[in-house]
Amino acid sequence: MWGWLLKIIATLILLTALGAGLLFYKAREVFIEPLPIKAPIIFEIKNGSTLGNEARKLVSDNIAITPYIFHFGLYVLDMKAPIKAGEYELTPGMSARDVLLLFQKGSNYLRQVTLPEGLTSYEIVQILNAVQDLSGTIETIPAEGSFLPETYSYRKDEPRSEVIKRMQDALTKTLDTAWEGRTKNLPITTKEDALILASIVEKETGTVEERRRVAGVFINRLRRNMPLQTDPTVIYAITKGAHKNDGQGPLGRRLLSKDLEINSPYNTYLYTGLPPTPIANAGKASIEAALNPETHEFIYFVADGTGGHAFAKTLAEHNANVAKWRKIKK
Repeated sequence: MWGWLLKIIATLILLTALGAGLLFYKAREVFIEPLPIKAPIIFEIKNGSTLGNEARKLVSDNIAITPYIFHFGLYVLDMKAPIKAGEYELTPGMSARDVLLLFQKGSNYLRQVTLPEGLTSYEIVQILNAVQDLSGTIETIPAEGSFLPETYSYRKDEPRSEVIKRMQDALTKTLDTAWEGRTKNLPITTKEDALILASIVEKETGTVEERRRVAGVFINRLRRNMPLQTDPTVIYAITKGAHKNDGQGPLGRRLLSKDLEINSPYNTYLYTGLPPTPIANAGKASIEAALNPETHEFIYFVADGTGGHAFAKTLAEHNANVAKWRKIKK
């Protein structure tokens, strides 16, 4: 009698084990097979949320069939790392295992805003205020030249003020590093002066290879106490950085001869030395160029029709280059 009972118990144990094995096999199969994701989806996990909450949300969003498949990975496969708040891009072909690992690793979706070099602070604020998934409004235009133009990542609904602080912190770090590695005996005594010169270089040339040479021209002029005579500073005297963006230049027209007579400390045709503030936000390359200018004897330059400039040591050479440029313009 006891023998039969033992056989029955053994059979039940075996069947239970087989059932558990089949259940484990099936669950593992579902865990690693692709989820029904037809197109990329942005999925957000908020601070303090749990895997259970997110698993149910995945089911309600028709991304997963059952919330328990994620618990299978968490408890049965011992994938117990915590999930992290953030935004995630879920793509076709991803499995529940892929999604769980992604949630544990951290956000893979970046919201980014790119700020080109040479924009004024007014223009940068216009761009940031137009980014719809940032929060808050920038009421006051930050100091000119206080941002480092580059591409910045941000969180959904992040305050614009926090993005601005990151941009300003990046500028401080970049300027401090460049200042430590600057060429000695420059006629630039402060970091603010370096930013002012860098902003002029930024507005004068978009050619990376020319920046140190252009900076060298202005350094030579500063050393000789010659007016810098740079048009972008006159434009800034007129616009104060609130440039027009109608495709006809920052003034909405060409710069006129009478503009060069405007009585402003930004008018580098009338006043020697640097203007009182930067005239734009300079990038890293222009900051480094201003603090490590090319050593040469050029004191003039004019556009050469190729996107670059022709440099000259004497006024006669410069006038010849200007004549060539006028022919090219015609």
